[in-house]
Amino acid sequence: MALPTLRIIGFILGIFLITLAISMIIPMLTLLVFERTDDLDAFLWSSLITVIAGLALVLPGRPENAQLRPRNMYLLTTASWLVVCIFAALPMVLIQHISYTDAFFETMSGITTTGSTVLVGLDHASPGLLIWRSMLHWLGGIGFIGMAVAILPLLRVGGMRLFQTESSDWGEKVMPRSHMAAKYILLVYLGFTLLGGLAFWLAGMTPFEALNHAMASISTGGFSTSDSSLANWSQPAVHWVAVLFMIIGSLPFTLYVATLRGHRKALIKDHQVRGFIGFLLLTWLVFGTWLWLNSDYHWLDAFRIVAVNVTSVVTTTGFALGDYTQWGSFAVLLFFYLTFIGGCSGSTAGGLKIFRFQVAYVLLKANLQQLVHPRAVIKQQYNNHNLDEDIVRSLITFSFFFTITIGVIALGLALIGLDWVTALTAAATAVCNVGPGLGPIIGPAGNFSSLPDSAKWLLTIGMLLGRLEILTVLVLVTRAFWKH
Repeated sequence: MALPTLRIIGFILGIFLITLAISMIIPMLTLLVFERTDDLDAFLWSSLITVIAGLALVLPGRPENAQLRPRNMYLLTTASWLVVCIFAALPMVLIQHISYTDAFFETMSGITTTGSTVLVGLDHASPGLLIWRSMLHWLGGIGFIGMAVAILPLLRVGGMRLFQTESSDWGEKVMPRSHMAAKYILLVYLGFTLLGGLAFWLAGMTPFEALNHAMASISTGGFSTSDSSLANWSQPAVHWVAVLFMIIGSLPFTLYVATLRGHRKALIKDHQVRGFIGFLLLTWLVFGTWLWLNSDYHWLDAFRIVAVNVTSVVTTTGFALGDYTQWGSFAVLLFFYLTFIGGCSGSTAGGLKIFRFQVAYVLLKANLQQLVHPRAVIKQQYNNHNLDEDIVRSLITFSFFFTITIGVIALGLALIGLDWVTALTAAATAVCNVGPGLGPIIGPAGNFSSLPDSAKWLLTIGMLLGRLEILTVLVLVTRAFWKH
């Protein structure tokens, strides 16, 4: 790779680090408001180190006549997530006095909006640390939306190319310029965050708790200010607000902008949105009825508890309302299956994404029709978009390596010494960016603190691979990528 290309990538990374350093002012102000100045030095030093590193990359200047080609965006995307995590972990080391392994795991979990945690005692933790964890979610969420909309389609990775149709065409129908597109997405994202904070506050949380959970919900991240997650609040209104904003964060943000720009039926007409909402409602109804029949819960309580936990897992948020692993083997297996679903393309959610299941159904239906009518020319369309060979190949390749990645990481965790339930569900929850796994160790009532350091580093790799849609990272280890 040419030196000017590496210099411009370094320049952009420097801007990211300076932005990260500036964002540390918010936890500092939070500490001053709560009069917890004992943790102020941790953010001051972290911000200083981060801004120095950023300036070192920016001061040499941007190379003239140097442009990033699509292939260079692979390196920039992966490097930006890694570099930001390296420096964003510093406050956690200085405040919690934990190992850098734990700090990096927590930071990667935050910025990839996974929600797995190694920290305990959150109910009495530093407010600066709590707001910083939530900010990592928030920044990672908006960062992934930008990547999914602007970068991944160019790299033939992800699903946004399927949604550049009349109802949600980003290039022509929504906004004419990319910088205006990013501006409107940011405004929508910020607007939903503020609305979420207000809703949580009115539902019964304190303003500080409400802001943290708003950022965790809209980013589908899942970090809470309590070890008990949403179970710490008994008000049903809090739980339904969480469900609403988890769903909002899981829908394509381009469609929100399209709606604001006058395409009022953009959300309603989108096949992906309708499939996602329909799947959630059906699962709530069936699973809620099952829980009501097999427990002492009133039907409304069973429906609410199921709605929170199912939405949390499907949207890859990671909030928990009680320990659903105690509901029996049927519930445990169902939640394991739900781990893989994910939200919509162009949202903050992880997982396989609902559109891949819908496209797979279209392909299956077409293949079955072809078996019955071998000479027929069968039209394959999804969301008013023809399913050409390129899209099908991308879907099959991603789905295959998504599964293989989970399998390899699970084998690695088992080799380290974890039991098979912990190993398999930890690998799945990391790659799908969900948060809690299953079993007594990493289930919704536990956390990842007791895992060996080697397991934590392996899971951070899984989180990164899952968040960046796997192929974006795997291409960096090929000889063809580095060949001049």
